[in-house]
Amino acid sequence: MLTIDANSPPPPPRKPRFYEVLYVQVIFAIIVGILLGHFFPEFGESLKPLGDAFIKLVKMIIAPVIFLTVVTGIAGMNDMKSVGRVAGKAMLYFLTFSTLALVVGMIIANIIQPGAGLNIDPSTLQSAKVSEYVSKAQESSMIAFFMNIIPTTVLSPLTEGNILQVLFVSVLFGISLASVGERGKPITDLLQVAAAPMFKLVSIVMKVAPIGALGAMAFTIGKYGLHSISHLMLLIVTFYITSILFVLLILGAVARYNGFSIVGLIRYIKDELWLVLGTSSSEAALPNLMQKMEAAGCKKSVVGLVVPTGYSFNLDGTNIYMTMAALFIAQATNTDLTIGQQITLLLVAMLSSKGAAGVTGAGFITLAATLSVVPGLPVEGMALILGIDRFMSECRALTNFIGNACATIVVARWENALDKEQLGKAMRGELVVKTEMH
Repeated sequence: MLTIDANSPPPPPRKPRFYEVLYVQVIFAIIVGILLGHFFPEFGESLKPLGDAFIKLVKMIIAPVIFLTVVTGIAGMNDMKSVGRVAGKAMLYFLTFSTLALVVGMIIANIIQPGAGLNIDPSTLQSAKVSEYVSKAQESSMIAFFMNIIPTTVLSPLTEGNILQVLFVSVLFGISLASVGERGKPITDLLQVAAAPMFKLVSIVMKVAPIGALGAMAFTIGKYGLHSISHLMLLIVTFYITSILFVLLILGAVARYNGFSIVGLIRYIKDELWLVLGTSSSEAALPNLMQKMEAAGCKKSVVGLVVPTGYSFNLDGTNIYMTMAALFIAQATNTDLTIGQQITLLLVAMLSSKGAAGVTGAGFITLAATLSVVPGLPVEGMALILGIDRFMSECRALTNFIGNACATIVVARWENALDKEQLGKAMRGELVVKTEMH
């Protein structure tokens, strides 16, 4: 007869088999999606609602996750000046590396010249879809952008899902809660308790991540086909290599200077990167990124401020894409740009990339805004890259995602809000984080 000692420790949890791990399922789904889209294009294209539905599910929970994280983080801060200090340091980081990404894209495009030799007549490039992006770009001004940060009501950001509006209300409410001292403690405690079921909801939503990844990938390959990228392969390869070098060399140097490894960071967030790759959306992994950055030793208040803000202002991949795509169009249409015009292009891109932040399809909208301002650059040239934009969006999203993870650790270190021992464990792969991807 088997007897069990009541005082003996419980047995360790069973290690999940490899096919039970969610990110492995996502990888498998991506492969199946590519095969379905390639061999059964019509069926693959019909699976688009699966990907769209998953993204909608994730967006449904992003607003309350940000609200709970930011409010409880700020309410727990003793010094309210540190809120402004964190925000200021984050914006300084974002401005520096976003501009650097624009410069890198411009330099590489001038060296490789991926559009040279195509000899395309701009007058033959008419596209209703391009006109749609141009009209959206014209609506996106800096003043309109800043006015849009202010929501209609205190509760409307939670229903509309505008990340910057959610962040705006969360910061104000967190400061207000901290300002009333002990009287606000019951509300702070309530919100901290509410965070547990909210992240459990994230866990439930993430169970269907493989289905979303399969649908998104099958649609992309089914609609555009692998053959559609062949004649523009040089631009795609150049963009991917440039983004990889930006991450490994530039962000790698920043990481090394701040005491961690960019390769270790990529390994730490690899699960989320697979999800971003499968869905072409960095938003799909935003809740998990916030959890992982906090687990890696970044203070909750820093994570709550830096990650959501970075999703609108720290778009390294999008910025590399912008200057590279603009110069590709100029080269393909034999439009000669002087050094002065290229500097103008860079300055306009710096502004337009902030003006369209948080807007759906921001990469293409900011490109339209930039082309329409620089004299001589044919906006119609956007039709050249419209078909391959979807293939480049994965790289944009991955680069943006890694850039925001790096920024969070750097700002936390600047603010002395980083547990270096915990970060070291994360970078060495010793930290087991129970997130929704496991």
